[in-house]
Amino acid sequence: MPHRHVYKVVEIVGSSPDSIEDAISGAVEKASRSLRELRWFEVVETRGHIENGKVGHYQVKLKLAFTLE
Repeated sequence: MPHRHVYKVVEIVGSSPDSIEDAISGAVEKASRSLRELRWFEVVETRGHIENGKVGHYQVKLKLAFTLE
């Protein structure tokens, strides 16, 4: 019998003053503390916060998927 997977997808937003990559990594690491079996992510939106004419924070909306048990 073929091995089938079913995933649940949730949306979260990560933020970092340093980079988009750091915002993604931080969000995934934080989510992995409470969601088991995380399998993939998709960046669905990128935005930022401006402070005094400079980038203050990068914000990234992610879809995270985890395997249903």
